Amino acid sequence: MWTAMRFRMPLLGCLILVGFSFGADLSPPLIAEETGKTVRDFGAIGDGVADDTAAVLAAVKSQPGDLVFPAGTYKLSQTIEISLAEVGRFSVRGEGAARVLMSGPGAAFRIVGTHTGTAAPSSFKPGIFEQQNTPLVDNLEIVGKHPDAVGVQAVGTMQLTVTRLVVSDCLHAVQLIKRNRNVTLSECHFYRNRGIGLFLDRLNLHQINVVNCHISYNAGGGIVVRDSELRNLQIGSCDIEGNMGDLSAPETANVLIDATGTSIGEVAIVGCTIQHTHSAANSANIRILGESKAVSFTDERRHGNITIADNILSDVQRNIELVGCRGVTISGNTIWKGYDRNVLLKDCKSVVMSGNLLDRNPRYGYGDAKDAKLGVLFDSCQNCTVSGNQSSGPVYQAAAWEFRDCDRIHVHGCTVLDYATQGVLFQETTRSQLEGCMIRDDANENAGDPVVWENR
Repeated sequence: MWTAMRFRMPLLGCLILVGFSFGADLSPPLIAEETGKTVRDFGAIGDGVADDTAAVLAAVKSQPGDLVFPAGTYKLSQTIEISLAEVGRFSVRGEGAARVLMSGPGAAFRIVGTHTGTAAPSSFKPGIFEQQNTPLVDNLEIVGKHPDAVGVQAVGTMQLTVTRLVVSDCLHAVQLIKRNRNVTLSECHFYRNRGIGLFLDRLNLHQINVVNCHISYNAGGGIVVRDSELRNLQIGSCDIEGNMGDLSAPETANVLIDATGTSIGEVAIVGCTIQHTHSAANSANIRILGESKAVSFTDERRHGNITIADNILSDVQRNIELVGCRGVTISGNTIWKGYDRNVLLKDCKSVVMSGNLLDRNPRYGYGDAKDAKLGVLFDSCQNCTVSGNQSSGPVYQAAAWEFRDCDRIHVHGCTVLDYATQGVLFQETTRSQLEGCMIRDDANENAGDPVVWENR
């Protein structure tokens, strides 16, 4: 059987039609067709010294759809604003080792769309989806050279996709503001920024996936949501570490979702390593403050529908801290070195906590690890099921598991070992039961009681 192939010869540059019989493919390698101009074609130098701002702005205006940075270091002194209403569907991307130095205040790249609807197809004004959807940022490094530099900022976009982006030494790495829909971030590194890694800032956003990213040593928090209406946040397979300042820095967390007076819901944090550092003020790995704004048809303020599953959590003051949340599943997590507590739930309702391992592993006993108090506290919670969890090692709290001022708590099938103080404490807790658990301490001669019920 004969086939035909049309290709460009590497040396001759001519088009040849050849026939091949069965057997090995002896055709010469194909050369990709030219895809378009780069910022160098508009005058960018890329030596890290010359100011390339004017050349990049010219490229945005003159090169529809594609802003390309070849290998090099490009200095910017002002924001490169990409108005999708003017330039249409657009990508910002690097070829090879492309670095941008942001030497001015504000975002290196600000992507502005005009979508004001939801993600439903019927909510789009004519032409917006066809002309603005899926702005891309890919394969680029941004380094801040100004105290107020930001990596990428986006507003009014639909299907913003950020991949293989590296941002360091900025104020924030990526900042989403006002309104966006259907955002994806993957394979990114947000490292050593003065503020926040991924900042959802005064934002109306439904549908955002953050996967396979390293977010670490950002002093203002790793992934932070403030003053926003948020639905459908999925964080998966990420490494999120050390995103806090020192003892004098404002309190934050590796993942901080603050819904106070706003609204959050439908959050999944799954399969991540989230840890460090307990030396920061009131540090937490996952902190969700869920007391949302009031609505007309109910008095319920607790928002949520939250899943925290299959994560590795360690070395902070509180590994998981949830306040005012409802509809929560905490399952399959490995948790240790909570210097204040491993888990704190306050004023939460309809919680299932199952299949978690809370351990004091001797191999992690170096340094000041002995000071970690550990322990789990349910404070003023209702309608909770605690099952199949195992905790081991001495806890320097009133008990390894504490339920204070709670109602309708069901604890069953748990293992609580070598707790030193007390095993399980129910204090002023009503209409609750404990069954089918192993609670014992064989390591400490002066261990407290396995189960204590205290009522005034």
